[in-house]
Amino acid sequence: MPPTLLLSKELPTLEYSSTPERFDLSWEAPLSTLLGLGRAAGADFIEFFLERDRYISCLAEDDRITSISPQLSTGAGVRVFFGKADSYVSTNDLSFKGLKLALEKALSSMGLTLPAPNSHVPEIYLEMLRDYATAKGKEAWFSQCSSMAEMGEVLLAANAKLQKKASHVQSRRASYFRDWQEVLVAASDGTFARDIRLTQSVGCNLLCADGEHRSSNSQREGDTSNPNFLQAWDYETTTDDLAETAGKMLYADYVESGSYPIIMANKFGGVIFHEACGHLLETTQIEAKTTPFIDKKGEKIAHESLTAWDEGRTEDAFGSIDMDDEGMPTQRTLLIENGVLKNFLSDRAGSMRTGHPRTGSGRRQGYTHAAASRMRNTYIAPGNHNLEDLFASIDKGIYCKKMGGGSVGATGEFNFGVDEAYLIENGKISKPLKGAILIGEAKEIMNRISMCSNDLGLAAGFCGSVSGSVYVTVGQPHLKVDSITVGGR
Repeated sequence: MPPTLLLSKELPTLEYSSTPERFDLSWEAPLSTLLGLGRAAGADFIEFFLERDRYISCLAEDDRITSISPQLSTGAGVRVFFGKADSYVSTNDLSFKGLKLALEKALSSMGLTLPAPNSHVPEIYLEMLRDYATAKGKEAWFSQCSSMAEMGEVLLAANAKLQKKASHVQSRRASYFRDWQEVLVAASDGTFARDIRLTQSVGCNLLCADGEHRSSNSQREGDTSNPNFLQAWDYETTTDDLAETAGKMLYADYVESGSYPIIMANKFGGVIFHEACGHLLETTQIEAKTTPFIDKKGEKIAHESLTAWDEGRTEDAFGSIDMDDEGMPTQRTLLIENGVLKNFLSDRAGSMRTGHPRTGSGRRQGYTHAAASRMRNTYIAPGNHNLEDLFASIDKGIYCKKMGGGSVGATGEFNFGVDEAYLIENGKISKPLKGAILIGEAKEIMNRISMCSNDLGLAAGFCGSVSGSVYVTVGQPHLKVDSITVGGR
């Protein structure tokens, strides 16, 4: 059956009864019409991204709740492609008139105009709605989450435990946030998909001081798709770990700068691979010509012991998604296999401009951002060694048990602080060290990762890039780097 034909002059009189409080099948008719209007104007491709977001955060400082911050937002973004160029316009007006105006502005920025009054506007046929929210029972998630009263009770209980377990406490902070998001994607290639995401995170920060001695450390956990996450949080274990670390690091000696072999711990140790290498495997970096791996697909770029993945399917992991923000189902993407570069991470625009296939990696912070190629759950795969093998291979080096913050240059140069470190002597952990900063360059360090243990661990993280801040997982097993520059005293 041929598409329905409308005269463009009829558009101002059209009325649609889309459900205002839910993205459902009632949105198919207006979005199909708008997509057809964009195609009639000469655009090669048009995409609408609709979002409804409910966010709340809670902060406890010492023995008081000092902040509860709710945020509500609703809006849409429209992206228009013409040739290899594109434009993006967002609006918080989800009426047919508001969406049409956003489309018109996006078309105008590409030099395209709405068709003449008597032009025919074909309706775009969308696929049957892929509704991950309904299929996976996500509709009930929001009502099952913790109340504001429960948020405060849990955080204050964690802070009370920190006061009891740690010594020389200067400040205690516990924080939590919940981000509930409903999205709908409709595009001129027929894409029509809906999802609900529930992302939560909770953590503690402990500052201790005794005279000139200082120790600051933190721990954070994250989850997707579990409404009972906060209730199930084991803050006893978290506060035990923080108090123990604070006691060791408060009086630790400063590390001596130099070049050392190191062992990097699992879980959040993967932040260096994420920042210094993962970003270089996104097609946004190829477009900008800022990655040293731009033409290295199929070539060896790392030690043969290293295999790395990016995927969105691990149950409850912080970067897991059923579909990306372009409506593509998530998948597993092999980045590096035995040191050989296998794939890049690509969104729709990246695929069009670089030729690398889409990987379900089109992500954005919200409707005010156009999607871009972004990581999801990114980690180095486990190896064949036991942890004891790694330590036994080092006469003198450093064990980096907990990573801190850092910075990364455009082409992979990095420096990262180590919040908890220990000297390795004759294959054994000896005294604690502080002040260590790891300095290096991704393309060099990846060739020095010579041993990976079999204890893969994942950790929640936050990633900022061209499409805003998104939730991600970093991870790795314990691994040995044969040599790296360590800044210290």
